[in-house]
Amino acid sequence: MNIYSKKQRWKLLLAGAAILIIVASLWYTNILVKKIATEERKKVKLWAEAIQNKASLVNYTGGLFQKISAEERNKIELWAEANKRIATSDNRNDLTFYLNILERNTTIPVIIIDENGNITNSRNFDFKEGIDTTQFLKNQLLLMKKSDNDPIDLVYHISGYTLRQKLYYKDSKIFSELRNVLDDLIQSFISEIVINSASVPVIYTDSSQTNIIEYGNLEGGKTGIGQDFLEATIADMREQNEPIAVTINNQAVNYIFYKDSKLLQQLKYYPYFQFLIIGLFLLISYYLFSTSRKVEQNQVWVGMAKETAHQLGTPLSSLMAWVEYLKLKDVVDENTISELSKDITRLEIITERFSKIGSAPKLELENLNTVVNDSLAYLKVRISKKVNITFRTQSNAEIYAKLNPSLFSWVLENLIKNAVDAMKGEGNIDIYVTDQSQFVYIDITDSGSGIPRTKHKTIFEPGFTTKQRGWGLGLSLVKRIIENYHAGKIFVKQSDATGTIFRIVLNK
Repeated sequence: MNIYSKKQRWKLLLAGAAILIIVASLWYTNILVKKIATEERKKVKLWAEAIQNKASLVNYTGGLFQKISAEERNKIELWAEANKRIATSDNRNDLTFYLNILERNTTIPVIIIDENGNITNSRNFDFKEGIDTTQFLKNQLLLMKKSDNDPIDLVYHISGYTLRQKLYYKDSKIFSELRNVLDDLIQSFISEIVINSASVPVIYTDSSQTNIIEYGNLEGGKTGIGQDFLEATIADMREQNEPIAVTINNQAVNYIFYKDSKLLQQLKYYPYFQFLIIGLFLLISYYLFSTSRKVEQNQVWVGMAKETAHQLGTPLSSLMAWVEYLKLKDVVDENTISELSKDITRLEIITERFSKIGSAPKLELENLNTVVNDSLAYLKVRISKKVNITFRTQSNAEIYAKLNPSLFSWVLENLIKNAVDAMKGEGNIDIYVTDQSQFVYIDITDSGSGIPRTKHKTIFEPGFTTKQRGWGLGLSLVKRIIENYHAGKIFVKQSDATGTIFRIVLNK
């Protein structure tokens, strides 16, 4: 089995294992997230139910206080009636009864004024020592007039004479304290809405659902939040949950808008975040391993090329000396000496090529027509006569590109030899050069059997070969010379059953 087929199979197995790990991890994480989300929603539901129960308790307490307020009003009205009756009754028994009623009012502060506004009577006030009682009562009267308690008219008919007075009162001390408790309870209720143990973002509005009374647990805290943001948040909350309607102290209906806690919102996106992290980890790992592998390949390439150049140096020097010796002895004909010199020159070129691997070659603006023609002149006499090679340019004009002639000739030789092998020593090879504004395109077309699409990139990998005795280094060397040393590109432009087109892209 080809090494790259094994490599591809291992890649698929590792990719499958990675996918299984990701799927299993996401599946398990999703289960945990759902469990936590369920617990969070339970907290939110319990919080909502507690809010509704607390609202019912507040309403019940408010209703109870209203009943107490009504009872105090009834007591004052009874006290006022007794006050009128005692002034007009002649019956001693009735008088005693009314006096008992008057005396039983020991909690509700009362002030009676005449038609001119003068205070005529007062009851149930705690006068401290050293204060002006008259001024104190006047101040209390002003407070009573501003309160919600309506005054009671007192009309006396005595011996044909009508006396008109008004009775003002305020809540008893006990009831006032209870009312303060109710106010604290309402304020505590609002605070529990805003600062809740479930950390639920909440907005408390009036009956219009637009005027915001209080809010809490929103991003940004209490500062830097505008009205537009709050209105948009209300719309978002309305989509998630039905608002809780609450009536506090039997007044207008208010509404509590809420949505999932910040933790729950983060948990929704956690699996995707985890998938992103795992994906990034795999990509980085693959990149690092790939880079490490390429570095190792480069070291092997450079080491092999330098060692080859070094090994060729010694026998090449010896051959050059032997050729000079044969020339002096004049024992070999000139044609033999000429052919030996050509082969030695060829070996020098090969040694030079290998010595340049691993070092940055000098690129100059060269005549591409000359470089290609020189390479073809060398190859045509060394390949099958049944192979027809043609070279054409876009406009039959000279085309220049930045290249190293020695290394670029090596590229052409490898591509043409591979094409000859693909055509089994018989067919056509066409080299066509296109001059663009910034680049030069060299298309090398053969009439071979083609390359499968799945192998278009693999053929450039070291060790890949379709030959029984091949090393699989030719195209890998071509790619390295074009891309690493010439900063160009080489790829399979097109391949089918009628042949293959390799394209080389060079900078001008």
